[in-house]
Order: sequence, then C-alpha cells, then structure tokens
Amino acid sequence: MSKKKMTPAIIKLVLGCIALVVAVIFAVMLGRFLNGQIPVKSPYRSGSLLFRYVFWLALSAIAAALLLGLGLRELFKSRRFNNMARENGIELKEEKSHRLADFFKKIGNGFVNFFKAIGREAKDIVTTFVRGDWKTKISYLVMGFGCIARGQILRGILFLLFEIVFIGYMIIQGGYWLSMLPSLGVNEQLTNQYDPVTDSYIKVPGDNSFKILLYGVLTIFFIIAFIYTWRVNVKQNKIAEEILKSGKKLKSGKQDLHSLVDDQFHKTLLALPMTGIVIFTVMPIVFMILVAFTGYDGAHNGMNKLFHWEGLTHFNEMLNWTSGTKSYSATFGEILVWTLIWAVFATFSNYFLGILVAMGINKKGIKLKKLWRTVLVMTIAIPQFISLMFVSKMFAKDGLINLFLLNNGIIQLGGELPFWEDPVWARVTVIIINIWIGIPYLMLIATGILMNIPADLYESAKIDGASGWKQFSKITLPYMLFITGPYLLTSFIGNMNNFNVIFLLTGGGPTNAAGSSAAGNAGYTDLLITWLYKITMGEEAKYYMASVIGIMVFVVVGVIALIVYNVLPSVKNEEDFQ
Repeated sequence: MSKKKMTPAIIKLVLGCIALVVAVIFAVMLGRFLNGQIPVKSPYRSGSLLFRYVFWLALSAIAAALLLGLGLRELFKSRRFNNMARENGIELKEEKSHRLADFFKKIGNGFVNFFKAIGREAKDIVTTFVRGDWKTKISYLVMGFGCIARGQILRGILFLLFEIVFIGYMIIQGGYWLSMLPSLGVNEQLTNQYDPVTDSYIKVPGDNSFKILLYGVLTIFFIIAFIYTWRVNVKQNKIAEEILKSGKKLKSGKQDLHSLVDDQFHKTLLALPMTGIVIFTVMPIVFMILVAFTGYDGAHNGMNKLFHWEGLTHFNEMLNWTSGTKSYSATFGEILVWTLIWAVFATFSNYFLGILVAMGINKKGIKLKKLWRTVLVMTIAIPQFISLMFVSKMFAKDGLINLFLLNNGIIQLGGELPFWEDPVWARVTVIIINIWIGIPYLMLIATGILMNIPADLYESAKIDGASGWKQFSKITLPYMLFITGPYLLTSFIGNMNNFNVIFLLTGGGPTNAAGSSAAGNAGYTDLLITWLYKITMGEEAKYYMASVIGIMVFVVVGVIALIVYNVLPSVKNEEDFQ
C-alpha cells in the first residue's frame, strides 16, 4: 500500500484521538456537574445541562471508538506500515494486529447498532400509525382496542387492563414518587405542626427518603414495562392487519391460551424466571448503584433524618489518597490485593489437590473407595456455621491445638502459636482450612470426569513410554481444564466473595491499625465482601460507601470474568479439542 493510501488511516486515527479528548473533557465536566461544582440557576437549567453533557459524551465516545477502530484496522493492513515494523524487528501477525482494532470497532458498532435499533423501532411506530386503519390508530391511545375490535377479546382485555392499572398507579402513587425523586424528600420526619382544632402542636409524619428512592426505582421500571407493553400492542395491531389482508383468520382467545402450552410454551416457562430476575436481581442492583450517589447512612436513614443526592462525592472520597487517616483508597487497595491472593490460593489449591485426591482414590488397588469418599463428603454435610466456628476455637490461643502442643512440651507457656493474632499466620491458616473445606467438592467433580477419560489414551501413552507425570500433564490435566474451565472461573469469583470462611474463622481479624481508621474497622484477613458487611453494621453504618465498594467489586469481578472467560479452552478450542 502506498504512502497516499496510508493517509486516510492516519486521518481517522487523528480524528479518533481528537474525539477521545473531547469525550474525556465532557466526562470531566459531567463529573464536576454531578459533584455540584458547576452552579445552575434552576432545576430546568440543571436537567438541560445534564442532557447536553450526556449527549455529547456519548456522541464523542462513539465517534472515537469507530474512528480508532477503523483507523487501526486500515493501518495494520497497510504494507508500508508492516514493512516499517519489520525493519524495526517487529513481526505483526494479522490476527493479533487486528484484535485491538476490532475491539474498538466492536465498541463503536455496538453503540451505532443500539441507536440504529431505536431508529428502526421509531420508524416502524410512525409507519404503522400512518398506514394503519382507524382501529390501529385508536390503539395508540387505548391499548387493546384494535385487538377487541378485531375479535381478539382476551388479548385486548389484557392490554387494556394493564393500561388502566398503569394510569391509576401513576395518578395515585407513581407521579408522587417520581416528583420526589430529584430531592429525595423535603419535610423531615415527625415535624411539629400547629393544629387549630386542638390548639396544640402535633407530630406530622414527613417524607421518607428510603421509600422515595425505592418506589421511584420501581416506578421507573413500571414505566419501562408499560412502554414495552405499548410497543407490543402496536406490533400486534400491525401483525393482525397483515394477517387479515392475506385472507387468514386471527387466533381466538382459546387458541392463544392453547399456544401458551404448545408453540409458545418456551415463553410460558421463561416468563416467571425472567420476572423474578428483574424484580429480585436487576432492581436491587440498580437501587444499590443509586445509593452510592446519596448520603444514606446510619444517621441519615431516610426515616428519622432525610438523605439527599451527593453526586460523585463518595467516589472521590474512595479514590482520594490524601484524605488523612481515613484513607478508603489505601484500605481498599490493600484488601483488594489480599482478596485476589486469597482467591488464587483458595481456587487452585483446592482444584489441584482435589484432582490428586480423586486420582488417588480411583487408582486400581485402592480398597474401601466408598469409605474414603464418604469421609470426605462428611465435611460438606456438616453446616459450615458449626464446623468453622469449632475450628476457629481449636486454633485460638487457648484452643485445642495450642493446648496439645503445650501439654507435650513442644511450646512453652506464653509461647502459644498466634494463629489468629499474627497477620501472616492468620492468612496462611485460613487458606489451609479452606483446603479442608474445598477438596471434597473437587474430589466429587473430578471423580466423575476422570471416569469418562478413555482408558485407551493412558494405555497408548504407556506403550509410548510416557511417565506418570507426562500422562497427567498431557492427558488428565488438559481434559480436566477443558471440562471444568467454567467451574474454575465461577469458583474464583465465588472465593472473592467467600463470606462464610473468613467471617466465621477470624471475623476479618487481626485488626489492621491503618485499615481500621477507615470505616468498618478492616482487618488483615478481611475480604472486600466482609469489609463491605462491616461498613453496613452499627450506628455509624455507611450504606453509601458500601454501595461504592460494591460497584468497584462488581467492576473488578466483571473485568476478570470477561478476560478469563474469553481465554478458556472450552470456549476457544472446542473443535480442536474434539
């Protein structure tokens, strides 16, 4: 490719960098606005400014992703660029060189496709209204009217009932919750107001910030559900018109009910789980994220005392390394490092030792195999609350372990082993005890998988003179990693959030003098999840900071999960393995 043909790629890269700088500028301005550093004269002006910042940030970010992706891809395809790289001793493989470009391109395409989908839906809504008959047009205002008019009574009644419930809710409750959401309440709880009838001051209940935030989120989800249902109503009218124009008959109510257990049975099965996911998973996550932007804590619980929006103040507090003795960022960094170390040891020690135990029990000539498996499974059958509390007492200074060593003269009085008092001892001890807990699970999983490995592979390896280690590393381990790759990922994520083992054994101790100055009195064995729990307990509970930590944990876990999932053998090399 000539130098002239490289010019468009370079231009796109330069424009992409400019767009990226613009996106960063608007991101900073948006952060300052949310943090209250940009003064506004009125609520209307505030909403207008927020919309502008979000719009231009999104637009510049999409432009940057697309331009950088296209520019890098064209640049990597350039012969001149590849020749220059080879002259400097850099060999670019086409697959790897395009990966970065494709990454940016996919991000940009994702945003573009999203807005294209919205545009297609908007166009279809307008087209359906313009070309539709009078029944369809009325259905835009009165949901279900078209279905009822065309004889689909059941569908029409369901659409109409949903609209009536929605309008009634918004008039009676929803409008109030939405109107109070920007302020999270004005009047404090139980204010004294003068009653002229009794000629005395009476306690009048005021606003409740917690309920306003909670029901505000529920109302927003209800509005989204209504918009989706309204869109389905419009589509049903369009489909009904097309069916009637083709000379076919519409389904009756009886046929609709029959289809729910026939050709639409998959929707019937998924309806309840999807509803449960939205109500019990998605909405609590959204609520938790919003709490991070408020002042919700033990003192401002929304009932006795209102809390309000705080913007990015708490994120600044978390990420600020110069906040004196109460440095959340330093505590978070230290606990995050220990959490990752714990997750690595807890996952892979259990994994490999579990495989070895399973191989040992499955080995030919081993007697009483069922007995050994039963003994190991007993640790699973006993509730962890009982077993871990008992083990915690065993390793205490006055516990059975130190008492045994003392009685046998191995240690002297006053020289008890500091299993829970010394940070290093405590961390090593919890890892070892977790091995005792985790091996039985892996032993059971590995036993089933090992039995499915073809014996011919081992026999062929023996004939070729392969040692036991070669058989393990070339046959057993690749097979195990392929089958249990997703389990390894979920186990790692689960160990990052392993509350029971840490809390029941050490309670997060021993106390970290530097970390305890931040909220929650963090200890040396605290994981992020146990530290988060401590922050939410007591009269000085800081729910907003726990939400901030929860968001950061989600980001860390999400990044790790996405990276690891895309390099798992079971995801990348399924056909090659087979």
